[in-house]
Amino acid sequence: MLTTSVLVPLLFLSIAMGAAAAILAWRERPEPGATPLVWLLFGQSWWSMCLVFKLRASTLASKLFWTDLEWVGVVIVPVAWLLFALEYTGRDEYITRRRIALLAVVPVLTVVLAVTSQYHDLLFVRPQTLESTDIVRIEEGGLWYWVIAGYTYLLGAAGILLLLGLLRSKAVTFRSQAVALFVGLLIPWSTNALHIAGALPTSGIDPTPIAFSVSGVVYVGALTQFRLLGTSPAPRKRARQFVFDRMREGAIVVDANDNVVDMNDSCVGILDVDPRTTLGASAQAVIPEYDRLPDDGPLDGHLTVGTEAGSHPYDVMVTRIDNIRGNEIGRVITFHDVSRHLRQQQRLQVLNRTLRHNIRTETNIIHGYVDRFASDEDAQIVKKRALRIEELGRKGRKAIELFENGRAGANPRPLDALVAQCVRDVRERYPRATFSYDSSADDAAVAHFLAPVFSNLLENAAEHASDDPNVDVTARVEDETAVVVVADDGPGIGEYELQVLDAGSENALQHGSGLGLWIAKWGTEIAGGEIHFTENEPSGSVVTVRVPCLAEPADEDGE
Repeated sequence: MLTTSVLVPLLFLSIAMGAAAAILAWRERPEPGATPLVWLLFGQSWWSMCLVFKLRASTLASKLFWTDLEWVGVVIVPVAWLLFALEYTGRDEYITRRRIALLAVVPVLTVVLAVTSQYHDLLFVRPQTLESTDIVRIEEGGLWYWVIAGYTYLLGAAGILLLLGLLRSKAVTFRSQAVALFVGLLIPWSTNALHIAGALPTSGIDPTPIAFSVSGVVYVGALTQFRLLGTSPAPRKRARQFVFDRMREGAIVVDANDNVVDMNDSCVGILDVDPRTTLGASAQAVIPEYDRLPDDGPLDGHLTVGTEAGSHPYDVMVTRIDNIRGNEIGRVITFHDVSRHLRQQQRLQVLNRTLRHNIRTETNIIHGYVDRFASDEDAQIVKKRALRIEELGRKGRKAIELFENGRAGANPRPLDALVAQCVRDVRERYPRATFSYDSSADDAAVAHFLAPVFSNLLENAAEHASDDPNVDVTARVEDETAVVVVADDGPGIGEYELQVLDAGSENALQHGSGLGLWIAKWGTEIAGGEIHFTENEPSGSVVTVRVPCLAEPADEDGE
């Protein structure tokens, strides 16, 4: 049986640990959960302090006075615990003044009933002084006592449910924090439950404040060792909701019965609907041509959605949502506006036609008229420039084809065969150049659209080198990366050209001399690789292309 001489030191320990944890939590403001945790620790310390004064009081009236004041701390703890759990887990949108006021109704009524207990038996049935221990025993069994007890455990259970998800977190820190919080709550609350059940020999004194000394130690450890408020999981939930609501693509969530259950801000604008009336409605009535959508995966073709502001084509992707047992519970439908992409594609088609036919036709006409009217040095310059224009048109077509092929897919091809074919083609066009090719990448495969990359590097080396240029080409594989090196003995690539490439764009004052190196750079980047330019010794340039190796498709026999 606990006596005053034993209880008081334990209660002082509880107050000290609670105050220390409260100070640490106060210093962490405005971190999520800091303020509610301070109130929780304040409530525990208040409860313990009032019990100390009650034990030290000399008269029955003063003991009953401190018993009444205990209820202030008692009712603060569960409310602060629930608010802490909401804020700490990122659900602070539920913490409003109105909801806090509603949560405080039962606690405030409890304090009022405690202060006016001499006029009713809703909380206390009768006080009794025990001579042997000088401890006042309060028989608490009134109707409202069980109301506040049930309310306290209800809020406690709600807070625990909110924190249960942290136990499954991939982050060890969050799991440790959750365990500390559960220990800090369950020890005093288990003590209180055993006291209510009459399973503890405490002479009528609720030993819960004594258990707060343990929870105080746990909270101090959580704040200092597990960074309880320094590393908070609160942003995770808010960030996911933020990403969903603010993502540029429209997204709408439907359940297994094809009813709309959620949609983001972009989708509200795309479909031109009011979410207040749309949520819960049939997806058939909300999404145009809903029957066209697949059960899972991308929609074939585009979906045109018209609003008062006009109509736009969209790429639509349907993603199935399964529960933990693998059963479908809904789908996410995303809308990606492709109107800008289609306009760009149309422009590229026009440019491609112009570069393919119009420029060639115009340069042929220039050649014909120059041959008719002149054959001197000036005429040769005009012819040379006309050929230059035609070459730029050819390079432009290659660049457009590169972009189109890059969007169409990688389509793996053997690296050795791809580079060897490029070497043969360029060798035929530049017979005065000497090409050597060495490959140790027999089994490697890369994206098929890299052919213009290698061809342009070889052409650049052969065209801008000496009268009898030597071009060395090697291909190898390093850690699942295909490496192709083109080295020449020419004058090298100018520093000005490299600066333009590094800048990533051209302007009126700074621009390159052609499209060849740009095609090499763009193609390498589309393939997810890197291109580097260095000097060759004693003269020339070395260009190194690194791109990821791809899985080569099976042959006709399925091997």
